[in-house]
Amino acid sequence: MGPVAKSMDVQDWGLLVFLSILWGATFFWAGVAVKELPPLTVVLIRVGLAALALLPLLFWAGHRLPRSLSGWVPFLGMGLLNNVLPFGFIFAGQTQIGVGLSAIINSMTPLFTVLVMAGFGEERLTRFRLIGVLMGVGGVGVLNGGGAALQGGQILGIALCMAGAMSYGFAALWARRRLANVPPLKSATCQLMCSTAILLPVVTLIDRPWTLAMPSDGVLYAMVALAVLGTALAYLVFFRILASAGPSNVMLVTLLIPVTAILLGWALLDEAVTARDLIGAGVIGLGLLFIDGRIPSRLGGVRRARS
Repeated sequence: MGPVAKSMDVQDWGLLVFLSILWGATFFWAGVAVKELPPLTVVLIRVGLAALALLPLLFWAGHRLPRSLSGWVPFLGMGLLNNVLPFGFIFAGQTQIGVGLSAIINSMTPLFTVLVMAGFGEERLTRFRLIGVLMGVGGVGVLNGGGAALQGGQILGIALCMAGAMSYGFAALWARRRLANVPPLKSATCQLMCSTAILLPVVTLIDRPWTLAMPSDGVLYAMVALAVLGTALAYLVFFRILASAGPSNVMLVTLLIPVTAILLGWALLDEAVTARDLIGAGVIGLGLLFIDGRIPSRLGGVRRARS
């Protein structure tokens, strides 16, 4: 039986909400970019620019890059599991299924993470924690209208997107075992450098970037925002939460992203918030309270008071 997952304090929850805003906004920036650039090229530019943005900060903070191949292995594994594989699976899956269904599947990342961590003995799979994750996934399903009936190639699309979500779960396990004592800035920078190195030959062979037309100013601005805010800054926050609250908790961000996306649309784009949105957000919030341990502790207190 593994150890119980770490609890989250107010600062951790604040960082998790901030991370959900950063990653929620990436859907908009990426949506702008892929109108003129191939998806894999967008991913390469995203991780490459983010790595360049973080390198000066890495050296300024006094950190050094690994000097041996064995020193790069932890970051190479993280880049593969946390960027290259999930991005590839999800992009391929989205050729078969819609955005709404892929968002629901992506929200299953905390469930896969909890199962992977429990399966490898890293964290205990408690009843209330599993209930909370399932409630969160259900809440995201409500936000997306419950999905639509499956057709033909959608089964393959679903399987690919689920593989992407599972890859994130294994990334959390890898980070727990191989990056636990590495400073967040070094983890983020070296992971992005490895992701860039893996993707560069792939994009060169598939997309042949030198043959593409020069993108518009709007796409260039979107790519800078995607790299600097949605990737470089986001990964600093991600690894900070990972260090303080653990891998299962940091992956809860995928449950919050749909909620923050709706709130951003309401605040910035004047989009209407429906009753379904409020119900879905409420179910997600209730699930998070189960995962956080507040509701189980209250229920335990009530039982003790009655006995």
